[in-house]
Amino acid sequence: MQIPNEKLIDMYRTMVRIRTFEERVSKEFASGNIPGFMHVYIGEEAIATGACANLRRDDYITSTHRGHGHLIAKGGKPDLMMAELFGRKTGYCHGKGGSMHIADTELGILGANGIVGGGITIAGGAALSAQMRGTDQSVICFLGDGASNRGTFHEGVNMAACWNLPVVYVIENNLYAEKTRITETARVTNLADRATAYGIPDITVDGNDVIAVYEAVHEALVRARKEQGPTLIECKTYRWHGHYEGDRQTYKPKEEIDDWKSRDPIPAFRRKLLENIILTSVDFENIDRTVTEEIENAVKFARESPFPAPEETLQDIFA
Repeated sequence: MQIPNEKLIDMYRTMVRIRTFEERVSKEFASGNIPGFMHVYIGEEAIATGACANLRRDDYITSTHRGHGHLIAKGGKPDLMMAELFGRKTGYCHGKGGSMHIADTELGILGANGIVGGGITIAGGAALSAQMRGTDQSVICFLGDGASNRGTFHEGVNMAACWNLPVVYVIENNLYAEKTRITETARVTNLADRATAYGIPDITVDGNDVIAVYEAVHEALVRARKEQGPTLIECKTYRWHGHYEGDRQTYKPKEEIDDWKSRDPIPAFRRKLLENIILTSVDFENIDRTVTEEIENAVKFARESPFPAPEETLQDIFA
């Protein structure tokens, strides 16, 4: 399919924005400036970018505990995200949600989730809502390879298939569910093959190829908007860092890490854009500089923002 040049440029910028944001988060966390647990998205930028590039503002996504990249790809603001990670009042959830509970309903971001597979049934509910209201809104449900072994996966996907719901399930298969390799918990080589059990289409793609991800999700969303039901997409990728920041990754072979780093999705996409004369070396330098300034300003905004007041503890929560 022919993707407009402006769309390709925007996708490259988004991938660089996610990478730069996450690298800075890793640095700030290591310096003790960010509390709690951090799960960064470094190495997986092509998936969120390629998938969300197909969405409208009124479409929905559900995320995972590794959700910073999903939020940025859906149009979230890095300064509000950074403030949330710093626990500041100006953050998306007023500093009370932190890394694993980011949400922005105005953008259709129905929440990251600290519970593995927690977004699967929420995505089904959002898709059912769109179906009942008679809109052509669609939902992308991001989940990890580990979540594909949860009971909620079977229940959620099976129900969506039976009810023909407009939801696209995107498995980000980075090979490890925390510290357990997927080959120890699944006999199938391609997790997308499980779609056969639910009678829905499946697609397996290189999750480090942003164009392949974009095209696969585009195809699935066309079906969803035509009331042809859900699709299961598996994107094969790799997380460069540990399950959480501070995880030493002793369970991973060094050769494996080095091999996947050589498949870095950002330089690969940059080469394609150069070869097709869509961007020049100067253009890439300008994008890098602009994004770096944007993230630097986001950190400054977060640092200068106030913490929530103690009397606000019970505000903005369900009880």
